[in-house]
Amino acid sequence: MDDKVPLVVDLDGTLIKSDLLVESGFAHLGADLSQAFLLFSALRSGGKARLKAEIANAIEIDAAHLPYDARVIELIEQARAEDRPVFLASASNERYVRAVAEHLGLFDGWYGSTAIANLTSKSKTDLLVRAFGVKGFDYIGNDSADLPVWSAARNCIAITSSASVRRKLSVIDGDALVMDRRTGGMAAWMKLLRPHQWAKNALVFVPLLTAHLFNFWSILFSVAAFIAFSAAASSVYIINDLVDIEADRKHPSKKWRPLAAGTVPIFPAIMVALLLAFCALAAGLVIGTSFFVVLAAYLIFTTAYSFFLKRKMMIDIIVLALLYTIRVIGGAEAISVEISEWLLAFSMFIFTSLALIKRYIELATRIDAGLPELSNRNYRKGDLDIVAMLAAAAGFNAVTVFALFVSSDTVRQTYRHPQGLWLVCPLLMYWIGRALMMAHRRLMHHDPIIFALKDWNSLATFGLIGLIMLLSF
Repeated sequence: MDDKVPLVVDLDGTLIKSDLLVESGFAHLGADLSQAFLLFSALRSGGKARLKAEIANAIEIDAAHLPYDARVIELIEQARAEDRPVFLASASNERYVRAVAEHLGLFDGWYGSTAIANLTSKSKTDLLVRAFGVKGFDYIGNDSADLPVWSAARNCIAITSSASVRRKLSVIDGDALVMDRRTGGMAAWMKLLRPHQWAKNALVFVPLLTAHLFNFWSILFSVAAFIAFSAAASSVYIINDLVDIEADRKHPSKKWRPLAAGTVPIFPAIMVALLLAFCALAAGLVIGTSFFVVLAAYLIFTTAYSFFLKRKMMIDIIVLALLYTIRVIGGAEAISVEISEWLLAFSMFIFTSLALIKRYIELATRIDAGLPELSNRNYRKGDLDIVAMLAAAAGFNAVTVFALFVSSDTVRQTYRHPQGLWLVCPLLMYWIGRALMMAHRRLMHHDPIIFALKDWNSLATFGLIGLIMLLSF
C-alpha cells in the first residue's frame, strides 16, 4: 500500500460546520432582496454552478471566522505529518474554496465549482479519478452527494453524517471510518429558538388586563395568541441568524449563536423555521381571521426587517417599535376587544425608546471592545450620544402620553379612583431613567426587555404599577 496516497477533503459540512452556498445566498439577499429574481434567472439558465458563481461574485466570505471542525483539521495535520499530499475538493464556488485553502495553508491544491461546472457527486468523482486514479486517494466527506466519491476512494472517512448515509457507506466500505456527530444537541437548538425572547410576547396579555376580561375563553385565546407569536418569533430568529451569520461571527458574544458557531446544522434549521412559521399561521387561523391577519403582518414585517429594513437608519427603530405594538394589537384581536388609541400611542413611544436603547448598547459594546463599525446596521459609533438622547426623548414622551390618558374622559368613565393613576407617572420616569443609566454604565443586557424581566428593580416597579392600576379600578 502506498503511504503517500493523497487525502482529499470536502468543505461544506465536513471541513466547516456550515454550508457556504446557503450562508452566502442569505447574505446576498440580506444585502439586496431585489437580487432574488436575478438569482432565480441564473439558476434557470446555468443551473447551480451559475447560481453559485453569481453569489460568489457578489459576496465575499471571511475564511478566518468560519466554524472549522477541529477533528478534520487534526486528520489533515496527521496526513501532512506523514508527508502525504492533501487537497480540498468542494462543490462550493472556486472563489470560496481558494479563500479557505489560502487561509488555512494546509493544502497542496484545491478544486471547486466554476460558473459552468458544479463540482459535486459524479463530477467530483470523475475529476478525482482523473487526477489520482480509482482507489488512488482517501476521502473525507459527510453527505449523500459524497457516496459516488467514496466508491472510488481507497479509504473512506465520514464525519457528521446522517444515519442513512452511514448505512449506505457501510455497503461501499465496511471498514470506513465513521466519526460521530458532534452538535450542540438540545441545548444548541433551544439557544437557536431563543425561548427567553418569548417573554416579549407577553404583550399579547396587555389588552386582556386593560379590558379586565378575566374569563376562561379570553384567557385561553390570549394564551393561544402567546404561543402563536412565540412560534412565529422563533421562526424569524432562525432566518435572522442566517442573514447575520458572518457579522455574528465577528461579534464578541453573538459568535456563540448556534448557526454562527456551527453547533446546529443549517438545513435542518431552515426546515424548523418553515415548520414553526406554518404552525404559527395555522394556530392563527384557529384563533380567528383578524388575529391571523395581524400575525401574518408580524411575520412579513419581521422577515423584511431581517433582510433589509434593519439596515435603514431610524426605519429599523420604528419597525422594532411597530413589531412590539403589533403584539398588543394581536392580543386585542385574539379576544375581540377594541384597542385603546391611548395604549397604541403609549406603546409606540415606549417601544421606540427601548429599541433605541438596544442600538445604544450595540454601539457601546463595539466602542468598548475596539470593534470596527457595524456592517449590518446603518449606525456609526459616533452616533452614540444622539441615540441616547432620542431614547430619552421617546421614553419621556411615553410618560406624557400616559399623563394625558389619566386626564382623559376615558379614564374617568372606566376607573373609580382615576387620581390614583397619577402615581404611575413617577414610576415610569424612574424606570426609563434607570434603564438609560444602566445602559450607559454598561450594566444592561443587549436587549432591554430581557434585562427588565430579570432585573428585580424593574420587576418591583412593574408590580407597583400593576397594583396601582388594580386599586384604581
